[in-house]
Amino acid sequence: MSSISNSASVLTRRNFIGAATALTAAPLLSKLPGAVFASGSDRIKVGVIGTGSRGIGAMRNCIDADPSVQIWALGDLFADRIDAAFENSAKGNPKARKPTKPIARDRFAVTRERCFTGFDAYKRVINSGVDLVILATPPQFRPLHLEAAINAGLHVFAEKPVAVDAVGARKVISVGELAAQKKLAIGAGTQRRHAASYIETMRRIHDGAIGELVGGQCYWMTQGLWHRERQADWTDMEYQIRNWLYYTWLSGDHIVEQHVHNIDVMNWAFGGPPVKAIGMGGRQSRTDPKYGNVFDHFSVEFEYANGTRVQSFCRQAPGASSRNSERIVGAKGVAQGDGKITGANAWKYDGNEISAYRQEHIDLIASIRAGRPINEAKTVAESTLTAILGRTSAYTGKEINFAWMLGVSKMDLTPPKYEFGDAPEVEIAIPGVMKLI
Repeated sequence: MSSISNSASVLTRRNFIGAATALTAAPLLSKLPGAVFASGSDRIKVGVIGTGSRGIGAMRNCIDADPSVQIWALGDLFADRIDAAFENSAKGNPKARKPTKPIARDRFAVTRERCFTGFDAYKRVINSGVDLVILATPPQFRPLHLEAAINAGLHVFAEKPVAVDAVGARKVISVGELAAQKKLAIGAGTQRRHAASYIETMRRIHDGAIGELVGGQCYWMTQGLWHRERQADWTDMEYQIRNWLYYTWLSGDHIVEQHVHNIDVMNWAFGGPPVKAIGMGGRQSRTDPKYGNVFDHFSVEFEYANGTRVQSFCRQAPGASSRNSERIVGAKGVAQGDGKITGANAWKYDGNEISAYRQEHIDLIASIRAGRPINEAKTVAESTLTAILGRTSAYTGKEINFAWMLGVSKMDLTPPKYEFGDAPEVEIAIPGVMKLI
């Protein structure tokens, strides 16, 4: 098979602190819907599915978010990733770009019996007695893992993106509706929606501070990323998963895996996804076959419901300039997503702000305690699908409607089997040749 052709309202930090203070006495917990966790206490047992750098980072963010969080189980396809998570937790990593400290044993309660490997590791983490799971595997697996967790009655923190194709995005939206029925939380890794500066900027945009929206640009242009050289005992499937960034069926390409953050901000500003997109892209700096079948640059024009066109740029190229930002243009001014407005109602955010990576977990847990579980499945799925829309336009050379992608497209990049051995075919898209599915 070809791998290509084939809010609820966010609780503020102040609200969370107030809620946490009110909940310090255990007897009060039983009076709040969704507040009692494992063993009838306020201990929140968390399982981590995907223990790479983002999984470990999300795990630490979750621990820092609430004193009752206890990491209970780990799951990953590879045993060495589990071992690395143990090492990081027990000793920290003082030499990392963002150094980490050891985690107290009562917060990291994982035993070797609660460490699971293989393609079915997610099932065993889900069934290990946890209350909440962190999903941080390559995005290909997100819809499957999310559905299993919600079916099992667990709350979820799902890293972005939540799919790599149209079929997966639709599944996430459906699972989000089920979670709402079951009063389960789904928090997403689009952390800008939990950053105080972004929240205040969006409030002002939606209140008319820059007038009618007439344009915008968003960017994630960065350097090259890591690559793992092939080992003699790796099958094709293992090699691709070890280097998942470079295979569309696993990552969705970097417009989906990384640039989704900025695209999500534009959808937030415009109140929903665009109506259509036309784009282009290609491979210029990453032409070696070791870089799989992803592009290294995209330029996409998204058109929103009011006719406004937004330009999206993303690039991964060693030695090139970097830019990571969003710019929303209105009839009366211009807003930077992270807290600045110029024009008639000039303003700059000057409030206090903690890490949004931590804040998203604070908001998630506080919403569960308050009996008003966050459900970000639809917004993150729509932003993921917007990025897929842009990728698909660039791959095929076609202008594509969002409604067609959401309701009609049969694009499904799932391989016939998840098993070590043969991997999906590596096919590099040629615009005008690749078919729209």
